[in-house]
Amino acid sequence: MVEVGHVSPAEPADVRAISVSPVDGHLLDAMVRVSRLLDAPDEAPVLMPLITREIIYRLLKGEQGARLRHLAVLGGYSPSIARAIERLRQEFDQPLRVESLAREAGMSISLFHRHFKAVTALSPLQFQKRLRLLEARRLMLGEDLDAASAAYRVGYHDASHFNREYKSLFGVPPMRDVQRLREAALASAGR
Repeated sequence: MVEVGHVSPAEPADVRAISVSPVDGHLLDAMVRVSRLLDAPDEAPVLMPLITREIIYRLLKGEQGARLRHLAVLGGYSPSIARAIERLRQEFDQPLRVESLAREAGMSISLFHRHFKAVTALSPLQFQKRLRLLEARRLMLGEDLDAASAAYRVGYHDASHFNREYKSLFGVPPMRDVQRLREAALASAGR
């Protein structure tokens, strides 16, 4: 970043957790050259660092450069947020204790919320809810559980609350969604 002349972010960056943009031809070329090194293990130790450096340069100069610079300069809390996310993934079925997560991350609750949302585009509660609902969906599809059993397994104690939140995320009630997904899988398997 110093060599490119971007020591600190000059312009405000869009800090959404996910963003998509077309890949520029030069970046694509560098990525193809990296993949070709898989077939040339004797050249990889020498060329990989050079091409990796080129890829980073092209990313910094590209459409997502401002976001990348923002994360690099202001991302000092990213490892703490990553640890909080991992804990939420492991304990998604437990009651959420944002105060505890913030304390472990060494942040105030408001700072933790701000950094968590910058990384995930969701609040900690929304993130946990999404994890629970995705796991419930997996349980209903993979283990053939009914909605109430899946809801209980992922930490919901009120089936109607679970049904409302599930429908809000996926657009249809749980069992109808599972049926739709199974039918779609059968249809694609029959092609």
